[in-house]
Amino acid sequence: MNDLPPAVTGVGRSAPHAVVIGSGFGGLAAAVRLGARGYRVTVLERLDAPGGRAYVHRQDGFTFDAGPTIVTAPFLFEELWQLCGRRMADDVDLRPLSPFYRIRFDDGETFDCSGDSEAMRREVARLAPDDVAGYERFMQASEATFRVGFEQLGHVPFDRWIDMARVLPAMVKLQSYRSLYSLVSSHVRDERLRFVLSFHPLFVGGNPFTVTSIYGLIAHLERQWGVHFAMGGTGSLVSGLVGLIEGQGNRVRCDAEVVEITAHNGRATGVRLRSGETLAADVVVSNADAAYTYKHLLPTTRRKRWTDRRLDDARYSMSLFVWYFGTRGRYDAVPHHTILLGPRYRALLHDIFERKLLADDFSLYLHRPTATDPSLAPDGCDAFYVLSPVPHLDSGTDWTIEAERYRQAIADRLSETLLPGLAERIVTSRVTTPIDFRDRLLSLKGAAFGLEPVLTQSAWFRPHNRSEELERLYLVGAGTHPGAGLPGVLSSARVLDRLVPDPCHV
Repeated sequence: MNDLPPAVTGVGRSAPHAVVIGSGFGGLAAAVRLGARGYRVTVLERLDAPGGRAYVHRQDGFTFDAGPTIVTAPFLFEELWQLCGRRMADDVDLRPLSPFYRIRFDDGETFDCSGDSEAMRREVARLAPDDVAGYERFMQASEATFRVGFEQLGHVPFDRWIDMARVLPAMVKLQSYRSLYSLVSSHVRDERLRFVLSFHPLFVGGNPFTVTSIYGLIAHLERQWGVHFAMGGTGSLVSGLVGLIEGQGNRVRCDAEVVEITAHNGRATGVRLRSGETLAADVVVSNADAAYTYKHLLPTTRRKRWTDRRLDDARYSMSLFVWYFGTRGRYDAVPHHTILLGPRYRALLHDIFERKLLADDFSLYLHRPTATDPSLAPDGCDAFYVLSPVPHLDSGTDWTIEAERYRQAIADRLSETLLPGLAERIVTSRVTTPIDFRDRLLSLKGAAFGLEPVLTQSAWFRPHNRSEELERLYLVGAGTHPGAGLPGVLSSARVLDRLVPDPCHV
């Protein structure tokens, strides 16, 4: 962090103008960084509040984070406050969690994941005593991958083929051509432990059986910096970033949907809103879904690389079914994060990612934020959301019909396992389906994480942070390099520091 530019506390109105489309974490982080460099910045958000996937639902006295709840690599947030000459701790109370999450296998056995090396070794020894040495070897491989994949490459642009060629020897040495599950299986034999060490890519839209083993770095990343929760919910991080932007003299506008990125002579010149208003800009940054940006926001630009045909033929991540609910009374035995596994692993993911089939069984991620912050629910109550990976909309599933049936099946499973008597204790409820990802978040095919992070859609093969189609157009967020997840989208904004010219050169 020693190479950060000096803090800028105010931006002159004559400064070059940067427009940021979308107020997800990638867009907000980009706005802070551009403002710190001297740009006049306007962030445009189509919803009625900022956050994008990190939108906040407030209902019947309960507060529900719509999306990301696991904060890793908190220094990426702290950098943004430092750029503004402030301390993150003055605005956001970030609490470390232990355990990070509890995994409950279908037979009722559990495994607590944490950043305590000795505690993890004991958990492995209890679950699979013959795999302790293999677990240690995997963690060594995870650290080696982290040193290259995150520390060296996570904030580096990949907009030239030579950038990819330069890192190929290191990637081959790290066996990045293997799937993560294949790499894990080369170290440990117990199927339950194979899940424990390979499931992380599901947090960023990847299938552990096809995603590059580079994603094995997440295990070490969590050990290095831990897993945290922002008191007040993830929305408090959104509010904090908006405060930084406004403190720079810049603006976040909601209810402002961009329908076109305007261009002249191959250069982005601004945006046009659904209202008909146009905003001129020297630089445009899109935090909208990358595929949506190219397919729908460049109607008059003849695209050379990201054509409709290429976008239609690309592989997209799975989607999500999310049920938010509040209960009368508390379930104090349930930790902050629980992964509740069904009877299948490989076959279920094959149904979701390859067959595009909504299966009868499921595996679930249960979030109980009131385990850490009781203020997110009325006194004596609990707030939850439960998330189930499902196929994107190419499955043909009619969620207007299926949503309630699927929600009820999940409720029955939770009542049988972790939340007895659930049906009688629910006091508020709402769901998000793949239709919401398509229509509310404008994600192609309703994919929850944009392009699927397979090797042939990673790094140079992913939509570049500096657009291949227009000069002065840049991309941040899950759909560009380095990918989804909070560390990924925050790092995509860091990449812009190397690509967007200084204001004096615009």
